[in-house]
Amino acid sequence: MKVLVAGATGALGRPVVRRLAAGGHDVVGLTRSPEKRALLEGLGARPVVVDALDQVALSHAVRDASPQAVLHLLTAIPQRGAFRASDLEATNVLRARGTANLMAAALAAGARRFVAESIALAYRPARDAPATEESALETRAPHPDFQPMLDAVASLEEQVLGASRRGVIEGVALRYGVFYGPGVGSTDFMVGLLRRRMMPLLGGGRAVLPMIHIEDAASATVAALEGGRAGEVYNVVDDQPATLREFATAVAEAVGAPRPFSLPLWVARLLGSYAAIGARMQLRVSNEKARRELGWVPAYPTVHEGAATLRA
Repeated sequence: MKVLVAGATGALGRPVVRRLAAGGHDVVGLTRSPEKRALLEGLGARPVVVDALDQVALSHAVRDASPQAVLHLLTAIPQRGAFRASDLEATNVLRARGTANLMAAALAAGARRFVAESIALAYRPARDAPATEESALETRAPHPDFQPMLDAVASLEEQVLGASRRGVIEGVALRYGVFYGPGVGSTDFMVGLLRRRMMPLLGGGRAVLPMIHIEDAASATVAALEGGRAGEVYNVVDDQPATLREFATAVAEAVGAPRPFSLPLWVARLLGSYAAIGARMQLRVSNEKARRELGWVPAYPTVHEGAATLRA
């Protein structure tokens, strides 16, 4: 299959491109940076330099590539991860306007399949059971700073799934957990803080988040591209949600760094809305549908197995 990967040099794009090329797919990788041509060639893709927000240039690039399928993995989160609402602004634009540009280009080029990166963090937290694909997404942010993020996720999914409902393309949305693992900028940043004894756990690290090792995220992406049902959503998370303390401690043990230290919850409130919301989050998400329908099994079912891949 000829596959165009938008966001091909990102944390997820790189292992996805590598797996697609190894699996015999003809891969075209989009990047905004001419310096990353060699990286994409090394991964087995034909590089194309274009900005997804330049509608005309993107349309020409996708038409010239003439893909059968498009993978939308466009994000612009800082390498260290998102620490404040402003860190999500560029990604919000890519999820809304970038999706519109890429979808229009895919349709004009005759692509038959469109798989897009969404997030599991948009679910409305519930204490009684893990969120499934049938669970409601949060529509009203706990703080106004984060409403644009929720709106952008909703826009992305409606564009992709709406196009599928209209029968114009086979649209699939993947709701990923928090990425971690080798080559993930936020993990590298955490390791640096841990080694310098500067990794705080706000509120004692009791927040619970859905996680996914980057290689498991990549294998699920390829599985969804090849076998996901049109118009469907799949959660791409590991088997067991982890507390931030559990995750950070597993990473520290893997790299031989000191364990993180705790700070009270009121410190999180002083640091701003993002830190306060993150420190209180309790979100559990099920991956049962992806396992059942995609035949996908995570190689790293919990953060304990996944953190071990960080050992030197």
